[in-house]
Amino acid sequence: MTEMSPSPAGLLPVSADHLTAALAATGVPTFITGEWSAGMPVLWVNAAFERFTGMTVEDLAVLGPNALLALVDDDPEREPAQVDLVAGRSMRRIVGMRARDGRTSWLQIDVTPLPSDDGGAHHWVGMATDVSEYVDRQAAQLASLEVERQQRADLDLIAQTTELLGDLEYPLALRDIADLLRSLVPWASFYLNDDGLQHADGVDVASPPSGRGRRHARYVPAPPGEPSTGPGDAVEGGETLAGDHVQDLLDGLVDGPVRLDLGATYPPFSASGWLSRDLRHRVVEETGAIPRSVVVHAVAGRRRVLGLVVTWHGDAQGEPPATAPAPEGEHVVTVVEVVARRAGTAIDNARLYAREHRLAEALQRAMLPEQADVTGLDVWTYYAPNAEHAQVGGDWYDLLQIADGTVGLVIGDVVGHDVEAAAAMGQLRSVVRAYAYELTHPATVLDRVDQLVTGMRVPRPASLVYATLEHRVEDDTWALDYTRAGHLPPLLLREGTVRLLSGAGGPLVGFGADPRAVSREELRRGDVLLFYTDGLIERRDRSLKVGLDTLVDISARITARDSAGVGEELLARLADAPEDDVAIVVVRVPDPATDDQVTALSPRSRRWLLPSEPASIGRARHAVLRTCQAWGLPDSAAAELVVSELVANGVLHGWGNIALRLYDTGEGLRIEVEDANPAPPVATDGHPNRLGGFGMQIVERLADWGWRPAGSGKLVWARLRAT
Repeated sequence: MTEMSPSPAGLLPVSADHLTAALAATGVPTFITGEWSAGMPVLWVNAAFERFTGMTVEDLAVLGPNALLALVDDDPEREPAQVDLVAGRSMRRIVGMRARDGRTSWLQIDVTPLPSDDGGAHHWVGMATDVSEYVDRQAAQLASLEVERQQRADLDLIAQTTELLGDLEYPLALRDIADLLRSLVPWASFYLNDDGLQHADGVDVASPPSGRGRRHARYVPAPPGEPSTGPGDAVEGGETLAGDHVQDLLDGLVDGPVRLDLGATYPPFSASGWLSRDLRHRVVEETGAIPRSVVVHAVAGRRRVLGLVVTWHGDAQGEPPATAPAPEGEHVVTVVEVVARRAGTAIDNARLYAREHRLAEALQRAMLPEQADVTGLDVWTYYAPNAEHAQVGGDWYDLLQIADGTVGLVIGDVVGHDVEAAAAMGQLRSVVRAYAYELTHPATVLDRVDQLVTGMRVPRPASLVYATLEHRVEDDTWALDYTRAGHLPPLLLREGTVRLLSGAGGPLVGFGADPRAVSREELRRGDVLLFYTDGLIERRDRSLKVGLDTLVDISARITARDSAGVGEELLARLADAPEDDVAIVVVRVPDPATDDQVTALSPRSRRWLLPSEPASIGRARHAVLRTCQAWGLPDSAAAELVVSELVANGVLHGWGNIALRLYDTGEGLRIEVEDANPAPPVATDGHPNRLGGFGMQIVERLADWGWRPAGSGKLVWARLRAT
């Protein structure tokens, strides 16, 4: 009688035959095996197992011991599974199983030992659940996450590259970008086409913005009719020469990227030949591998290709060449292409900006006013354009030594501070200069300027003050005649009082229908004249009248006894953050009787802008003597000698305007001279067979000195030693 399983009340009992029939009929592949020590022979499988694997018990018996393991693909968890089976414990694993038709499915295998009287695992029952859809979905999710991770990494690399390209003055910018690319490929580097291909760690922004330089000579192929091995190749002495595809890339004949075979023979003097030779040496030196081929991308500017990005993807000699990027390398090619494109745009922009900057500096040197050497007067001038990108604006001044004892002075302001304002300023400056030397008298000069400007149709309105100072030898006094064309009134500072010279007013330049008026002032010793443009006092948060009242109040409290000191006090209190162009001219009539008696409490700094001409050496000596006198500093003779040598070096070896600055550090006078020549000064033992060359030796004897880069040139400093 068949044993019956207990069942709930009211239900038919379940027999062992029922359980056996259920296992045989279930759609879940099921099997029973023997014990592990016998090789777990398969004793029984159900129909679902046979349908899934295509194998019967007899087929599995042919496979020998552990026949089920033979159906399972290599599984990293096979060893832990065997440990569980040997120990007689239940085991669950997800494995890939190969069917007879060769297809592989993912199965979740559950194997459980059947109970026995002695407690041993003599028989095992197993079930296999098809989880291929779940595994495939999980694999797709993991692949999607990997793609997203790679995209994030690529975007991060491009962002870092963009940041490096933002500062191409850093000399190793391209090298650092190549190092970033080496997170994608074994090796990468930049080459720029500056006077021929050159390996580049950084960018020389002074190179021509087009990138055009000396070309590598293109090989001339054989004449028509002679044998040729194919497009782009040539034959020389029976040897096949590969086409110069790198030169095609540089010339913009192909978009790229191109693959360069480093083992091929290229035409003499070709870009491909030079690059392949350089790469074989460079990659071997840096990686120790002998590359077979590289991928070359163009670094393109707006109009021309500026250089190349070369990447090595790891193929070495002895390996078959790759005909196309591997699927996993396609994103690498895309990222390198983006980096190359951004690098080309950044390099082109940097070089165009550098060219514009050089043009602006040339314009500045040509148009900035120069201070004349005025005998008998202490003169200080200052000019600063508000726009940082434009080195010259619409404000200007001029001091002209018209004749012995006669000085012309003009200060003006063209509306705006852009290139058009600068151009209008240049026109007016030339006109006023020409008439000042010819006519001298302020009213006559301005009348003629009105007539000419009306005919010239200068696009911007302008204001100015034109004045002459005449020296009377008989009583050593000065007389001031001036006229104003819509400009702010000059100031007269006399013994602690300030007076606006508001006479002789009139309309803007070019709008004077009636003859211009002239006012006269008799100047005394110690008097100070202040000419300025509205940038000194104009602010958005206050009216021009309030700014003018502030200027008068500050001028009344000035303690300086020299024109440079007066100017420095005004700048310190009014022009720390100007909102417009600023031009200032300070003229002081010296007073020998009182100048040496009082040490002023003005700012202990001075500045001058001098033209690069020999006369500036004398003006610099005069400036330092006046400063030492105003500050009560000893050793003015040593300071005069040091300033003379430094400014002379700037005049002889530099170019552009020379900036002279003096500082009282409390421990000695500090002198700074800046010019546009970046070459450092060198102390020599003199020039062979001729005089001179000992200037820096003199400076070394009297002062501690050094230098540093400044702008497009250099700054040389010297601090006088205390005696």
